[in-house]
Amino acid sequence: MYNKEIPSCKRFSGYKPCFPDHDCWENGCKDNIPIGTKILIINLDAMGDVLMTTAQLLVLKRKFPDSTIYWVTEKNSTALLFNNEFVDHVYPFDSESILILNQMKFDYVMNADKLQRSCALLNSLNAKHKLGFGLNEDGKIIPVNEGAYYNYKLGTDDHFKFRVNQRTGQDYLAETFELDYNRDEYVFNFTEDELKFIEDYKKEVGISEEDLGVGFNTGCSNLYPNKKMMVEQHIYLIEKLLEKKKYKIALFGGPEDTERNERIYSHFSGKIINTPTTHGLRKGSCYESIADVVITGDSFGMHLAIALKKYVLAWFGVSCWTEIDLYDRGVKLFQSDLFCSPCWKKVCPYNLECISMIDLDRMIKEVDLYFTKQHSPAFK
Repeated sequence: MYNKEIPSCKRFSGYKPCFPDHDCWENGCKDNIPIGTKILIINLDAMGDVLMTTAQLLVLKRKFPDSTIYWVTEKNSTALLFNNEFVDHVYPFDSESILILNQMKFDYVMNADKLQRSCALLNSLNAKHKLGFGLNEDGKIIPVNEGAYYNYKLGTDDHFKFRVNQRTGQDYLAETFELDYNRDEYVFNFTEDELKFIEDYKKEVGISEEDLGVGFNTGCSNLYPNKKMMVEQHIYLIEKLLEKKKYKIALFGGPEDTERNERIYSHFSGKIINTPTTHGLRKGSCYESIADVVITGDSFGMHLAIALKKYVLAWFGVSCWTEIDLYDRGVKLFQSDLFCSPCWKKVCPYNLECISMIDLDRMIKEVDLYFTKQHSPAFK
């Protein structure tokens, strides 16, 4: 039986040396980085929600400066947390990760999701403090701390969520996690290689530093298909912007948007840029970074544009515009006089009026206004 103390250091894994010339177990840590407070974030919800949850990282580090932050999320979202200086370990949500996490002891487990699987995971883990949402003995989702009550009510009361609430998702999630809300930004970082790729791609498609880039995130996830504008609306906007002869236009999207983007692109005979949609999440983020302004629905592409600190023109129909913070870099467009919007319905009984009534001409004016301000001496 070993009688040596296992180093409590972020570097030490017990699998291989932290340094090739030093045995930390035998001789003690060469460069100790304390583990400190151990915090696990559970966030298995949509990719946009995962990005939005990164806004809690700065305040977590202010509250717990000596800490190790673990994060469990869906496999397709793990790339969003790559190269994040505040997250020490990222686990894909699978049986192997659950097996490992169930052998660990945490100071805090924070579940951001009102999902049964996320709640069941929180219930199963060993932690001094559990925040957010768990399951009761009937399999019902419940708030597990007082700070989660407001967030919980948003899920049980449509009137409260759609008509009363004026708080952003970052605001009430901070309360859920018992953190001070400081309107911190999302955290998303490119690597040096990715930054070089972005510059090379801009040269490849003919975008210079002087160009005014407008990007269209044309689609959304298949979960809520009514979040996207019609193809004809995109075509109208692009035609009007091209008539001004001063904007470089690009289309963005994921694999589910490939055919849609091809339909839009076919109307413009090489006059716009159709970025690849099947190169993966990190490359897709690189492509979206080429625009100065991103026109988008309430989708992952919108959250990515916020994380990239782009100027965002976002339209809302079925979803709640009050919950989104553009950080004073954009405009939200919605039909506040429609009795049925927001609604979160997947099938619309009213001919999608919330989408068909989007003020397209205002979008064009907002694009012009943004670039006019950016190039005005008063805004230098």
